[in-house]
Amino acid sequence: MGNRYHKKTLLNKVIKSGTKRFNYKFIAISTLIISILLTGCSNFHSNKINKEEDAEKEPFISKSSFLLDTIITVQIYDKQDPKILEGSFDIIKKYEAIFSRTDENSEVYQLNQGTLPKNGEAFRISDELYDILTYGLYYGDLSNGMFDVSIAPISSLWNFKQTDPVRPTDEAIQKALPLINYKDIKLEKNQVTFAKEGMGIELGAIAKGYIADRVKDYLLENGVKSAMINLGGNVLCVGNKPDGTPFNVGIQMPYADRNETIAVIQISDLSVVSSGIYERFFEMDGKNYHHILDPRTGYPVENNLISVTIISPLSVDGDGLSTTTFTLGLEKGMELIDSIPDTYAVFITDDYQLHYSKGFKDAIKGIE
Repeated sequence: MGNRYHKKTLLNKVIKSGTKRFNYKFIAISTLIISILLTGCSNFHSNKINKEEDAEKEPFISKSSFLLDTIITVQIYDKQDPKILEGSFDIIKKYEAIFSRTDENSEVYQLNQGTLPKNGEAFRISDELYDILTYGLYYGDLSNGMFDVSIAPISSLWNFKQTDPVRPTDEAIQKALPLINYKDIKLEKNQVTFAKEGMGIELGAIAKGYIADRVKDYLLENGVKSAMINLGGNVLCVGNKPDGTPFNVGIQMPYADRNETIAVIQISDLSVVSSGIYERFFEMDGKNYHHILDPRTGYPVENNLISVTIISPLSVDGDGLSTTTFTLGLEKGMELIDSIPDTYAVFITDDYQLHYSKGFKDAIKGIE
């Protein structure tokens, strides 16, 4: 495992958000977990590209759109080129068309339906799907199965949207559980085989991080050295601010106003990713159901955690580790983080206490 961490340049730092009152009746689902406070920049221009004649007067160009079932924003600080900005969104659309579990035209949907072309018993898959599945299976090993990309037969039974929530029957969950085991996925170059009929994959716990990394690659290839990518709370910084100083990133306090932060940290070329029970949830018959599922039971994870935040060089690792540590719980999750060099986390428990990993406060600058 250590070799893979070095190969993938995994993990560097972590931070998390806190919480105020736990009142579901007055909480709207937040698609943006993390609120960014760019204290060194002014004139935030969301949802538009600056006009060419004003480009030199503006500190950055920015665009927002609804993709990946959330609001995403890309901001470029050192180049006033709308074509590069638009290209970022083309990258996101490309990968959404591959990874979506619900889009009938996507590669993952067709894989789960068994309609992709096959070589014998193996389905032929794209380089992109192969690459992200290697990450998914890796985190399955790292978490001893608590992170499981084969969760699709269970996750497809649930709907966590408050407008039309669905809690599956116990019978439906028990029927699907035997299909959940990432070790029953055999992955070879551009081929994947399921050990049992009816199995499928769900990439929701890792896809946004992977896509954010691809957007960053694209920006760097086009000469961008200062940018911010926000895929619904998965925040990835490219370099520093134009003046060479780090980005100031405010971590939103869960269940609080977007402008209320629990900390402000200084980030250069790093990713900030959170997983928490306040992201997507619904209440039914007096019980709260959130979207982080336990692959052993088919129901939402039950522990004393509200959220976990990871800071890492690669956003895909932030995604994988935030979900992994949340499902492992405070003690085992903290033990995992403490075992990874230059990796830090902060966990928030249901008593609203913040628990920092070893060396966190010394490594993360700008904490307030």
